[in-house]
Amino acid sequence: MARNVSSASPSAEIAPNELRRDVTVWGSYMWGYADVGADIYTALGIVALAAAGFTPLAFLLAGSVYALVGLCYAELASAYPVAGGGQYFTLRGIGDAFGFLAGSALLLDYIIDISLFTVIAFGYLNYFLPLAQSLQHFQVGPLTIQWLWLLETLAGIGILIWLNYIGIRISSLVNEVLGVVTIVAQSIIVVAGFVLVWKPDLLFHQFVSRPPSLGEFAFGTSLAIISFVGLESISQVAQETRRPATIIPRTSIGLILSVLLFAIAFSVLAVGMVDTQAFKGHEGDPVRLLAQNIPIIGVVAAPLTALIGGIVVYISANSGVVSVSRLTYSMSQFQLLPAWFSKVNPRYRTPARTIAVFSGAAMLMTLFAFFVPGKTGSNAAIDVLADLYAFGATFGYLLVFASLMVLRFRDPYTPRPYRMPLNIRIRFHGEPVWFPLLGVVGFLGVFFFLVMVIATHAYARIAGPLWVLLAFGLYAIYRRRHKLPIFRTVSRNWEAVTKQVLETAEEWQSLEEYEAALADRDRARITG
Repeated sequence: MARNVSSASPSAEIAPNELRRDVTVWGSYMWGYADVGADIYTALGIVALAAAGFTPLAFLLAGSVYALVGLCYAELASAYPVAGGGQYFTLRGIGDAFGFLAGSALLLDYIIDISLFTVIAFGYLNYFLPLAQSLQHFQVGPLTIQWLWLLETLAGIGILIWLNYIGIRISSLVNEVLGVVTIVAQSIIVVAGFVLVWKPDLLFHQFVSRPPSLGEFAFGTSLAIISFVGLESISQVAQETRRPATIIPRTSIGLILSVLLFAIAFSVLAVGMVDTQAFKGHEGDPVRLLAQNIPIIGVVAAPLTALIGGIVVYISANSGVVSVSRLTYSMSQFQLLPAWFSKVNPRYRTPARTIAVFSGAAMLMTLFAFFVPGKTGSNAAIDVLADLYAFGATFGYLLVFASLMVLRFRDPYTPRPYRMPLNIRIRFHGEPVWFPLLGVVGFLGVFFFLVMVIATHAYARIAGPLWVLLAFGLYAIYRRRHKLPIFRTVSRNWEAVTKQVLETAEEWQSLEEYEAALADRDRARITG
């Protein structure tokens, strides 16, 4: 655990909240749903090709860990409603160096999120461009480059930069309206599919006759975890959410239930509807393939699903832009990144610099995915990006679970409007502490997925750790240049920070509870 040291730097408390609180309860839910709810449009095909008849089990295993991650974030984001999400929780619990490591992993995830989901968005929308699809390939040495898809993706990321530059309220409104359309469309596909075409005997046949090998199942399950990445989005906009202590637990739990329901339903539907190998060549539009095979409504459902799939996955990429900008904004406030990143546009009050820089990094990631050597086929870019996506999520979530447990001991005074279930009461330095048993289970579950990602993902096992090491090297240079400790933690007045956060969030009840808890602690120290 990092030891606090004094620093000659300016005040390490967070700056006054410069981000406008424009996100409502529905907006908070839709930020999460726009990110997580779209993931089934992305992961279904690649998981089915890997896990075959065991696809529902892969989603169920990943979804069980996802539920624990969601409960963890519900507690931490409602207790610490500050932009930064998992990076801030890790910084607060374990210290600066680990906070940066968590931030760098999540930063990788968001950059890939922007790139991967924009790629897949146009994979769906290109259903309407059959002629263009047949003309979009050209050779560069041994590589076959899909130039139209690449240009569409780069242009799509450019639009997201502009959309988020002018303000989160516009961006949130887009999520809210299109999210409703998506939920309705998904419900229609699931209900119609089960009623009109689903065959339980096909599900049983594929489960029995096409079991994957242990390695294939591990690979498919580790890919399935990307169906549930995105809970971080709710915590990233916590500093812009109205009454976050009340809203965030409700939206997080609602998100867990709704996304888990859709993910399991789509996976069971898929294995009981089509041969899992039918997803070959449809990694970019798997849900559209299902809709196409529904009788009666299939003629209309296929193009409608392609349109809605493209839109919902695109707004998921939009959530990635918001999250990466808020993450780096928070890291710069706490001297983990240069202060240049914390500057807010004076007109729109948005972190315009971080939006531009890291969305630009997503464009570079897109170019890498389309031009990477050794990958061929129509969906090579998706394979590369999905390979890296799971690493950042599992590595970051692992540190968040560790922080949850550490913060229960180091900061028992901050009010927790929501607490993970199954806690045992123990005493630590004379103080009662509720130890989270589910937090331990979640930590072990995420660690299991991280091991599977490293063992089965060729690009992730190399590029993921290299990204973290390179980022930490730049962090070390920055901290040394500013005469800040690299492995130790800058001393901060966290009590003042917590009071400031609760006050700006207008969580008066939590603020009163916090001040009362601190007063009781101080009296006990005097009398003890």
